[in-house]
Amino acid sequence: MTEFVKPSIEYFEIWPLLVVFGVACLGVVVEAFLPRTLRYPVQVVLAIGGLVLALVGVVLVAQDVQTYDEGAARGILAVGGTIAVDGPSLFIWGLVLALSIAGVLLFAERHLDGGVSAFAGQAAAVPGTDAETASIAANREHTEVYPLMMFAVFGMMLFPAANDLLTMFVGLEILSLPLYLLSGLARRRRLLSQEAALKYFLLGAFSSGFFLYGAALLYGFAGSMDFAAINEAVRNDVGSSSLLLIGTGLLSVGLLFKVGAVPFQAWTPDVYQGAPTPVTAFMAAGTKVAAFGAIMRLFYVALGADRWSWQPMLWIIAILSMLVGAALAITQSDIKRLLAYSSVAHTGFILTGVLGVQASEQLAIGEISSVQAVLFYLATYGFATIGAFAVVGLVRDGGGETTAIDRWAGLGKESPVVAAVFAFFLLAMAGIPLTSGFVGKLAVFSVALAAGAWPVVVAAVLASIIAAFLYIRVIKVMYFDEPVGAGPSVAYPSVLTATTIAVGAAVTLVLGVLPGPVLDLAAVAGEFIR
Repeated sequence: MTEFVKPSIEYFEIWPLLVVFGVACLGVVVEAFLPRTLRYPVQVVLAIGGLVLALVGVVLVAQDVQTYDEGAARGILAVGGTIAVDGPSLFIWGLVLALSIAGVLLFAERHLDGGVSAFAGQAAAVPGTDAETASIAANREHTEVYPLMMFAVFGMMLFPAANDLLTMFVGLEILSLPLYLLSGLARRRRLLSQEAALKYFLLGAFSSGFFLYGAALLYGFAGSMDFAAINEAVRNDVGSSSLLLIGTGLLSVGLLFKVGAVPFQAWTPDVYQGAPTPVTAFMAAGTKVAAFGAIMRLFYVALGADRWSWQPMLWIIAILSMLVGAALAITQSDIKRLLAYSSVAHTGFILTGVLGVQASEQLAIGEISSVQAVLFYLATYGFATIGAFAVVGLVRDGGGETTAIDRWAGLGKESPVVAAVFAFFLLAMAGIPLTSGFVGKLAVFSVALAAGAWPVVVAAVLASIIAAFLYIRVIKVMYFDEPVGAGPSVAYPSVLTATTIAVGAAVTLVLGVLPGPVLDLAAVAGEFIR
């Protein structure tokens, strides 16, 4: 008879995860029992307090974590080996939590839309009906968005830390399902928001099916879901190579969908445009960070010994993502869709860093690793993106928030500060020197060149030139084009949105001028453990 072995749970190492999950569950209880008038302040304080507490927990765990090979790696395998609390996981946890705090501030903003948030008053009401009119007149809003967001943050933390395929799938679904709901809760342009949520849900469900089928095939190859066991099976060539290749391809579909890589990017512009702008900001920054953490863990830890099989695929996808994303962004007339295609191009840039993987003994003294480069790029991209979308939420016309690029004409005269900050974020995305984007691109390009992926770097340089043109086009519209009609106006934000924009701009500037501390922190994180 097989003896049952009780799994050990390392509560200290995973308590940031438990805090976020506990706050999410507590938020559900708040919705059930507190009066409507008290829910908003309680949910906001609970969400921010929980995220700050979890961030403090990440710092404490990082200080106490075990190191290996003279600091080359650090961490432990927790909860029976299903969760890897290692250096890259802790870096990603800290980054996700910092971006989530900024996301909560955007969710809680009420000064931009007549004293209510950007979320629907009654999501169940059909757009245009008396029920919706009554909910708007009563200034109702969905405070359920805060526990939904906390569940998504929990998934974003579990996803890149998963050490087996089953846990990774669970993290993927916990991350995705709340975002499907949040995307359909916009107060204005309700039909567009519901369409975005439906598209995101259907395509996300298909991609999850691909991931699960790929996991089944990889289990058939290795006889285990555990990443270390899969890596050992690949090294020893114990199973059918067809199962390995097909399983890897199907798993890649599920993961590349989440980062919006070509050819799985079709959902990105529609969802970015239709979702409430705070949700777009949170989703664009947080999901990219979490999903790339999972991509690196899968390809480096489980499939690192088979990289000559999956690297050509990622070469093609990286090149297509950069060129297609940059080219289609030029044709957009909506600023949110433009930023969506820009994120597709940035996915290709980050994949360029993923392709720079080399064995530790191949790295020259002082040379950065691919993990270090990708983690730094994720930090630069996350803060620039959430800051840019926060600015998008400020620009208004007579019908509320306006995202048509031609309606932004004259913004430089109407509000020089807002236009200057947005232009700064665009220049960072273009990779202009003295911004974080320049250092981030330099880091991923250098590791890719060192690993021999020079064709991808050439394509990345061309895509950067195209992207620079489209960003400069937006700046030209803001500063040099004549306004259409009365021109745009800028809503005066509360301290919540103002703080998010200020922090995003400050991080973007500091990482462009003084990137050393964050690069060193990414270096201290070390490599993945198995």
